[in-house]
Amino acid sequence: MHRHYILHKPYGYISQFVSNHKKKKLLGELYDFPENTMSIGRLDEDSEGLLLLTTDGKMSELVRRKDVEKEYYAQVDGLISDEAIALLQQGVEIGSGDAKYKTLPCNARRLVPAPGFAERSRKIRDDRHGPTSWVSITVTEGKFRQVRKMTAAVGFPTLRLVRVRIGDTHLNDLPIGHVREVEDFKLYQC
Repeated sequence: MHRHYILHKPYGYISQFVSNHKKKKLLGELYDFPENTMSIGRLDEDSEGLLLLTTDGKMSELVRRKDVEKEYYAQVDGLISDEAIALLQQGVEIGSGDAKYKTLPCNARRLVPAPGFAERSRKIRDDRHGPTSWVSITVTEGKFRQVRKMTAAVGFPTLRLVRVRIGDTHLNDLPIGHVREVEDFKLYQC
């Protein structure tokens, strides 16, 4: 019998249970997961939000499919413009040299009001450095640090990134660092 979990990954943790880096914070520090639990997909150390975990290795393949949407809320430097939103929606070129890549078209929209997330464990910055704004970006692909590269490509670097949805599994109001066991992941909207 396989077990499945959703986790609100905090800032500063890596999406792993073991690491060669002794100073890295690991998922196993947050909850007593059963043996053979693995994260499905990754969130980098600086990113927060919804992380799926399972004891079923086949689930990973289902989540990585191109028809499963991943929605992120990004706090960006500056007041994001309509032009930048339109560029994100059309797809933007990210990377450099031989690693250049044009992202697929995506759903992007400004978030007003800003989402009411709890303060991050490490302060981002204060208002002295200028305004910030929030944008929702929904992608079906998952290149390395893709959303961060996308917002930077349109002139609005990401300051904070929170994944809020994978398929039809939502973070909702799960507090930072908390885990909820679920029967199954809802990957496709009905």
